[in-house]
Amino acid sequence: MNGPVIHLEVAPDLHLFVPHAHRAGSAELGTDGVSSLGHVVESLGIPLTEAGTLTVDGREVPRSHVPADGESVHVGPVPRPQQVPGAPLRFLLDVHLGTLARRMRLLGVDTAYESTDIGDPALAARSAAERRVLLSRDRGLLRRRELWAGGYVYSTRPEQQLRDVLERFAPELAPWTRCTACNGPLRPATKAQVADRLQAGTRDTYDVFAACGECGRAYWKGAHHEQLEAIVAEAVRFRAALS
Repeated sequence: MNGPVIHLEVAPDLHLFVPHAHRAGSAELGTDGVSSLGHVVESLGIPLTEAGTLTVDGREVPRSHVPADGESVHVGPVPRPQQVPGAPLRFLLDVHLGTLARRMRLLGVDTAYESTDIGDPALAARSAAERRVLLSRDRGLLRRRELWAGGYVYSTRPEQQLRDVLERFAPELAPWTRCTACNGPLRPATKAQVADRLQAGTRDTYDVFAACGECGRAYWKGAHHEQLEAIVAEAVRFRAALS
């Protein structure tokens, strides 16, 4: 490429997205003299959902800036907590993040989740239509222009994924208020109201229930409740420590 050559430095938090040649200090990068800095950043492999402040020769510039020859460019990470336009804060997770989706719902975070692969265009369109932050480990999906907002999920471990979401987006928590199966609101229910959804042993053992206002699923403090309590308690402590 015979266009302008810039001196590029990428923040360490973004190194996993770029080739090794751009991970240590400042590296020279040829550009075409026409493309925006945002396009240049994406061409390196960095989803714009993950790029924060862009500076040229020490001054902040918009993504539309067209780099000139000899400029020194620094690509910073998204600030945390990240401010997302619009309210309330809601999420959409792709098919690979089912465990994270259930844990977010457990904490009362409005979390839509596609249990089947509906395709990138449909996911991006739903993000835009419902104004939901799309979370994914698919970099290509996060590059789609129609996204409302998005975030890359850096870890493959659900517990670390949850901490990352809490740190990055700082959602308000309301544990035990959402259905982990469908995201609908939970409300108190009598045993009689959910009796047709209970096995005999459950009816004889438990007296306190809740039911989903959308799918009707019944909830009670069963065998796995202590494990769920631990997940909630840790998340609440972690979220409080960030405030």
